[in-house]
Amino acid sequence: MMDYRLEAVHEVMFAMWASRSRATRSFERGTQGEMFVLRELAFQGPRTPSQLAEAMGATSGRVSTILAALTKKDWIVRTADPKDRRSVVVELSDEGRRAFRQHGDELVKRLEWVFSQMGERRTRDFVGLLGEFMTYLSICNPDGPEPTSEQVQSAFARNRRLHERMQEMARDEGLGAPRQTMFPNASIKPYSIRNQRCYES
Repeated sequence: MMDYRLEAVHEVMFAMWASRSRATRSFERGTQGEMFVLRELAFQGPRTPSQLAEAMGATSGRVSTILAALTKKDWIVRTADPKDRRSVVVELSDEGRRAFRQHGDELVKRLEWVFSQMGERRTRDFVGLLGEFMTYLSICNPDGPEPTSEQVQSAFARNRRLHERMQEMARDEGLGAPRQTMFPNASIKPYSIRNQRCYES
């Protein structure tokens, strides 16, 4: 069974990556644009530049700059899009996969230390709350209306699918996967109390 600290690392990394909140996207654009693209390609597979720009919440020019830097490092491969010859598809090269794993290994070491200080019970509580918080945050638009119940349901369903994909990747990498995830979204059921939208696991 996966150690709770390593399990928590996977869950936190998933919650950070899966969220499409503006705050998260701003952080990624400002400090880790290249790593965002590498993660997107690792989790989603080959993508077009426009798909990467949409996921990142960035302009096409910003994405082009990042892709140029990644190409210079031999971390990505560009091929013609079979659905549209005017566009290209971007995917990770072998060097890019190694760079992504190395970056992940360094982050794992730091997060494992944090969770060892927190202890297992508080770590599990934190990860569960973080996953739920980030899912809600991902559909909050400061300039838009309050999310509908359908949007909430869709956000949790999307994260559940992405989480299952992340677990598959962990198994493929030989990292193992928890028998019961700490991330609560896979079993969340909606209910209403006095017109306030709440969730139970």
